[in-house]
Amino acid sequence: MDLLRKKHFDPNRKSGNNLKKTLGPFDLAALGIGAVIGTGVFVITGAAAANTAGPALVISFVVAAMACILAALCYSELSSTVTISGSAYAYSYAAFGEVFGWLMGWTLVLEYGLAAASVASGWSAYVQGLLTGFNIHLPVQLSGAFNSSTGQIVDLPAIIIILLICLLLTQGAKETARFNAIMVFVKIAVILIFVVVGAFYVKPDNWTPFMPFGFSGVMSGAALVFFAYIGFDAVASAAEEVKNPQRDLPIGIIASLVVCTTLYVLVVVVLTGMVPYGQLGVADPVAFALRFVGQDFVAGLISLGAIAGITTVLLVLLFSQTRLLFAISRDGLLPKFLSKVDEKRQTPIRSTWMVGVIIALFCGFIPLDKLASLTSIGTLFAFAVVSLGVIGLRKARPDLKRGFSVPWVPFIPLLSAGCCIFLMLQLSFMTWVGFIIWMIIGLLIYLLYGYSHSELGNNKKSN
Repeated sequence: MDLLRKKHFDPNRKSGNNLKKTLGPFDLAALGIGAVIGTGVFVITGAAAANTAGPALVISFVVAAMACILAALCYSELSSTVTISGSAYAYSYAAFGEVFGWLMGWTLVLEYGLAAASVASGWSAYVQGLLTGFNIHLPVQLSGAFNSSTGQIVDLPAIIIILLICLLLTQGAKETARFNAIMVFVKIAVILIFVVVGAFYVKPDNWTPFMPFGFSGVMSGAALVFFAYIGFDAVASAAEEVKNPQRDLPIGIIASLVVCTTLYVLVVVVLTGMVPYGQLGVADPVAFALRFVGQDFVAGLISLGAIAGITTVLLVLLFSQTRLLFAISRDGLLPKFLSKVDEKRQTPIRSTWMVGVIIALFCGFIPLDKLASLTSIGTLFAFAVVSLGVIGLRKARPDLKRGFSVPWVPFIPLLSAGCCIFLMLQLSFMTWVGFIIWMIIGLLIYLLYGYSHSELGNNKKSN
């Protein structure tokens, strides 16, 4: 069995299943910001400050950002070289061989799927909180995933938003990017309002003690908030729909990183200065901080911004998931019907609706809070493999044109992979058990289906 057969990427490849090139650097940067700025700011910051890092959460975000900067350099080289859908899956396939490419794709399926389901549940909670302010209440049975103790049966708002976003995604990449850009503008404006208003209520005493959980708490916080940086892979997943990928993908990836890290640091500094860190373990920490200081009207604006922010995260996650399945299916490792492209809109409609229905069922009926950390370990694993992929692809395909080149290879890629592995080791034992089980299932699927249906394998047999 040739499990390490490598896909030889042809940048000029044309087939009946190519996607329409409509995206530019602004669209890509907005996609990255859309995926990164959302639950990280509006949800994770509070719990991470209260339970993991305290005011030193700002260092956690900087540590995570430093690891992301290294990974972003590696993503920039590979995305400007392997300019097809699939992101880390496609890079691993070209650099390390088919079985590694499949396992990376299988990891991304977990990463995007769980993240989208979790984000949809958070969106539902924010919307129901906003409706409560107008004295509108959903029936308990329709307000959350199944919970026998509370009487909840299905999270109807989460299902509705998933299906509405899938409908938008079927209209085309440019339409999706346009909607995302509007929502990104709204949430950046809302975050800046919070920073400006909240700065007047900062009390330096709230930053003491600065590191209540010690250095280990800061590192655990960095591993936790890495969930927020999933957007870089989402930018790369759009490669096949970019007008000038060699130039635009590195710009989009690095620009979104700079903007997002700056906003995260500003929010955490102001948030922990407004409210004692121990009181921030709430579902809506940013809005809570403004209510804490009596700014109820601004808190309402923040809630609206949070809904917009979480919507864009969900949009980009679902977009990335559909493009990933499209790429894997086109290579034959999943059934071919998933790579069917609509002739009119040139979008993978079948994979979009399949992803939407499955994730809607998950977030509608199954509580996912226990599985959220699997998203972080999947993201970190993807970043580590992409970093090593720079070295592997330079050896395997030195002939490919690179729109961007990582400096100081192999030092930078090895440092990037090392940082990601270190953060993975900060996650819990049960998270590792779940991740390993998922990988074993993926390997079995490949051996039982993917290997024998692979386009690459079948082409080699016919030759």
